[in-house]
Amino acid sequence: MSDNTDVLLVVDVQNDFLPGGALAVPDGDAVIGPVNRLAKLFPHLVLTQDWHPPGHASFASRHPGRKAFDTVAMPYGEQVLWPDHCVQGTPGAALAAGLEAERAELVIRKGYHPDIDSYSAFLEADRHTRTGLAGYLRERGLTHLFLAGLATDFCIRWTALDARAAGFEVTVIEDAVRGIDRNGTLRAWAEMERAGVRRATSAAFA
Repeated sequence: MSDNTDVLLVVDVQNDFLPGGALAVPDGDAVIGPVNRLAKLFPHLVLTQDWHPPGHASFASRHPGRKAFDTVAMPYGEQVLWPDHCVQGTPGAALAAGLEAERAELVIRKGYHPDIDSYSAFLEADRHTRTGLAGYLRERGLTHLFLAGLATDFCIRWTALDARAAGFEVTVIEDAVRGIDRNGTLRAWAEMERAGVRRATSAAFA
C-alpha cells in the first residue's frame, strides 16, 4: 500500500491531550484506533511528543492576570497561553497508554526550550529553531509524510505546512486527527490544502 519512502508521523498522542487531560482535544482518544492500525501498515513510524519544562513561557500560569487561551506578545510573535500541560516526566506528558508505539523508529520531543513554544515537528514557534526532523528524514530517504494525531488546527497544521515548505509530500489522515477548533481554527484545513497537503482516510490503506 505504501512504498519504502513513506512514513507515518504521529503527532502528540499524549495523555494531556486526551479527554480528562490538562489540555484535552475533543474526541482526541478517537485517533488511537486508526493510528494503531496504520502503524502496522507503514514501513516507517515516527512520533512526536510535547515535552515542556515546568513553568514554560506558553503556560498561562506564568503570566499573572492572564488565563488559558488568552494571547500575549512574545519576542517571536503572538502566543496563545495554555493550561500547564505535557510537563516533562509527568503522567500527562506520557504517550497515551493505548498507543501501540513499539515500532517507532524515532521520537522527536519538542517544546523543551523554556521560552519558545513549539507546534511544528520541524520548527519551533520562533520559526528559526529546528528540531532536526527534516535532516533525519532526508538522510533516510523518506519523502512522503502521512500525518495523524493531535491537534489538527495547531500541531498537525504547522507540521504539515513546514513539511511542505521543506519539500516533502504530505497527506493528512482525516479520521486519525482531531482539532481543538476554538474560534473556527479548523479553517486550517483550507490553509493546508492551499499548500498542497492532501487528505485521505485510513480506509484507503489496507
